[in-house]
Parts: sequence; structure tokens; C-alpha cells
Amino acid sequence: MRWWSSRGGQASFKRDEEAKLLLTCAAQWGRRVVHIFDQGEAFGLWLGLLVALDLRFALRWRKDYQLIDAQGNKRKAWHIARGKRGSGERLLWDSRRARGVQASVLVLPVYHPEQPEVALSLVVCRSAGRLPWYVLTNEAVTCEEEAWQVVFAYVRRWHIEQTWRDDKSELAFQSPRLWYWQEREKVLLMATLAYAFLLTLLEPCYDPLRFWLLRSSCHRTGWHCRQAKAPLSRLRSALSRLWQKYPPNFARLAQRRQSSVHLLSA
Repeated sequence: MRWWSSRGGQASFKRDEEAKLLLTCAAQWGRRVVHIFDQGEAFGLWLGLLVALDLRFALRWRKDYQLIDAQGNKRKAWHIARGKRGSGERLLWDSRRARGVQASVLVLPVYHPEQPEVALSLVVCRSAGRLPWYVLTNEAVTCEEEAWQVVFAYVRRWHIEQTWRDDKSELAFQSPRLWYWQEREKVLLMATLAYAFLLTLLEPCYDPLRFWLLRSSCHRTGWHCRQAKAPLSRLRSALSRLWQKYPPNFARLAQRRQSSVHLLSA
């Protein structure tokens, strides 16, 4: 995680911080991962940065933004896909409406006006009851199965959004209630440490411990509560109740630590 502020002596800009984070990801992972972006990054400068870093990406493109079609004409995205029928229909589960919907994909070769030398693919996903998705990617899409892989990769973006929502609400990232940056950064770093600890408890080696902890301190009854997936929220609640029931003795822990230090020095 990276923390930044738009105020004070350490003030910076959102786009600068996003570029720094992208450079860090490029140096660490390179082309081993596919970067997923929503419509907030659908502009030429960001696309040029992705191309310059040679990264794999899937970017939700706005339908009214222009691209160059296979004939070399500059047109809006929805104009390029207008009148073209999709293929590879599948029955997908719509979690928002709790029902299955019929969806299709359409792959169109396009270019960006500011990057005319880079071949891109515009994957259009249509389904009943919602607006089409226009996903711009530099992945090689040669068949319907690869087009669906791009669509499913973009769908994973919602899991990231849910993660940030849980972090801001469960770990108080959203409102630290501290004015000065140094104090606020300390609180955010402690919350990040707690978040990393909760993620560690999701490892398979801690399955018996996690099952006992949830069963004893955060037990749920009812079909809906048992089916809902909220592991971090339940773990945080279970640890909080366990802490209140069996509060740790910090004085004894400090004495034990001092005795261990004396033994090591001796």
C-alpha cells in the first residue's frame, strides 16, 4: 500500500502517485500479470505509459471515446461496434440480480489515435439488462475463448473494489480523524499491519485455528449468514471478542521480553 496526501508539506497529485505505483508494479512483475483498469484511466496519456512500460492490460474504454478502426477511420467506440453481431454466447450469473443472463462477445481490431503503431483489441461484451462493456486490451485475442478470458479478467475488478470497501469500513482507513500527516501516517501504517495479519490468517495452514476462532467467537446461524462470504470482517470481529474475553497481560509480556534479552546478553 502507498499513502499520500494532497495537503501539507508532503502534498502530491493523484496521477503522479498512480504513475509511481505503476512503475513499481512494472519493475516487480513486468509482463507476468495483467493490469485491470476502469474508465477513470481511459485516456491517451495513461495508455501511452502502459505501452511504454510494455505491460499487459485490460482497460474499460468509454463508448464515446474515439479509436481507429481496421479501415483507418477515427470513430467512437460504439460506432465501431454498431451493427456487428456478437458470437460465443454464454449463460453468465448476474450476482446483482441473482439470475443467469445470456451474454455475447465481439472482438474488433483497433488502434489508438495517439499510439497508431500499437495493435489493440476492443472486446465488446453485451448482455440483457445492462449497457455493453468496451474493454481495450493489448492481449492477443484470436478466438472466442481468449475474448472471454479478457472479459472475466475485467470482472475481477469488482473483487478489488470490495476489498477497498472492506478496508475503509472495517479498518477505518476512510476516516483516521487526525489532521497532521505524521500522526495520520502512523495510524494508517498500524491499520495496514492489522490488515496484513488478517490476510495471514487466511493461509491454508491456519484452517483449524481459523475454524475454531470463527466457531467460538463469531458463530453465525441462518442460511444467508452462512452463505455470505466476509472472511476478514468475521475474523476481525472474532479477534475483537476474543481480546475482550481474554485480555493480554502486557506487563507480563514485557517482563518476559526483558528476561529473554538478559539471557541473550549473558
